[in-house]
Amino acid sequence: MNKRSSGITRRQLLQGSAAVGGLTAMGTPIISLAQAAASSGGASSFADLDAMLQGNVITPDSDRYESARRVFNGMIDRHPAAIARCSGAADVMDVVKYAREHDIPVSVRGGGHNVAGKAVRDDAITIDLGPMHGVWADPYRKRARAQGGVRLGALDRETLAVGMFVPSGTVSDTGVAGLTLGGGLGWVQRKYGLTIDSLVSADVVTADGEFIVASERENTDLFWALRGGGGNFGVVTSFEYRMFEAEEIVGGMALWPEAMVGDMLEFYREFTSSAPNSVMTMAGTMIGPPGTSVEGQAAGFIAVCYSGTTAEGERLLQPIKDFGPPALDLIGPTSFKSIQTMFDASSPRGRQNYWRSNFMHELTDEVLDTVLARSAELPPSGSIFLLEHMGGAIRDVGPHDTAFSSRDANYNVSILGTWEDASKNDEYVAWTRKVGDELKQYSTGGAYVNYMADEGEKAVQDTYETNLARLREVKRKYDPDNFFNANQNIAP
Repeated sequence: MNKRSSGITRRQLLQGSAAVGGLTAMGTPIISLAQAAASSGGASSFADLDAMLQGNVITPDSDRYESARRVFNGMIDRHPAAIARCSGAADVMDVVKYAREHDIPVSVRGGGHNVAGKAVRDDAITIDLGPMHGVWADPYRKRARAQGGVRLGALDRETLAVGMFVPSGTVSDTGVAGLTLGGGLGWVQRKYGLTIDSLVSADVVTADGEFIVASERENTDLFWALRGGGGNFGVVTSFEYRMFEAEEIVGGMALWPEAMVGDMLEFYREFTSSAPNSVMTMAGTMIGPPGTSVEGQAAGFIAVCYSGTTAEGERLLQPIKDFGPPALDLIGPTSFKSIQTMFDASSPRGRQNYWRSNFMHELTDEVLDTVLARSAELPPSGSIFLLEHMGGAIRDVGPHDTAFSSRDANYNVSILGTWEDASKNDEYVAWTRKVGDELKQYSTGGAYVNYMADEGEKAVQDTYETNLARLREVKRKYDPDNFFNANQNIAP
């Protein structure tokens, strides 16, 4: 059967290309999975679904299946029944309706960067937005639109080409969809807010396969929930963002030897207590990289991004360069693109990953002592303690104005466990959990959903805090059957 033409009208897109009660493809009734299995003598090949789509379906017998099912976290080893590579919103609508008709669970993959691997699940249909990677930047309206499969590097490329940017994350391989729906911590968050604070509208395919738009003017309850509530409410096929004019950047990273880590952490606490909103810093510990004087040590680091004028940035960041002094100093005038890709080399796909996150009001002595004491035990190959400075413009939005509840937190203290040897998974996961629990006693109770591995329902409830009841109301309205449950789930 031939693929349908890509020349669909907006009316067709809004109505959907198939009715919920009687799915058809090119006028031909869709056979059920049971019929397909009976006719083929085995499991469904999903040929009927493939025929419906402008994109295509990858099944376990395809030579593309192994690579298609893999995600950023090498620890995730799941086997979907089919991977539907969607070319647009119409494909997503058809896949949702097909899955509901045949009672097949789904997961949704944007960039596949989520550490918990929620993008794939066993015996389900993966709604893969990877082919949907278009970006449009309009400098006159100061708006950018990105499809659901776009990664940050592509968004930056198009927006910076017109002298503008969208506040986003810190690793260019990250998908814009997962980053945005979880809130969007990033390098300019203290000056411009979270990524969700720049979100203008979202195109959404709902749990019944319908296409709607969420914004401050329409479906406002859904728009509220999408800004921090994760992938609970539908498949976002396109995001519209507010853009800002690109500024001069001063930033980079400095490293200190193991013997200075305690003093460095105290300096960081002091420095961030009075830093202006134009300065965003991260600090922590890591295993010193090869070829440096701190190689193999539990070295301390401060990574920083200032946006404004170069002269003012150099003045504000000079105390970091003066402290110590550092064993390695890579802080100086740079570009937004360089800052956005600074962590890329240390975040390759395929390593084993297990992370824990805790939002905190302050860096108490107990917090810093825990980080210092446990740093020598960090798993090898790129694991880090990460202290991210929040506050600033994040607090300019009220805690109930979006679903993101933890706007009063000043820091996000995380353990990003990363290693090569899969035989060490049980050992390193247990260690990360233990240390995460040690830190949790000093936390607000909440965590960054994009850093959550498998903390469970209680952690999700604690994270959404006083917004949880309202989120459940929105979930009941747009997904009462919890069809979209492969996420940090908010049950209706």
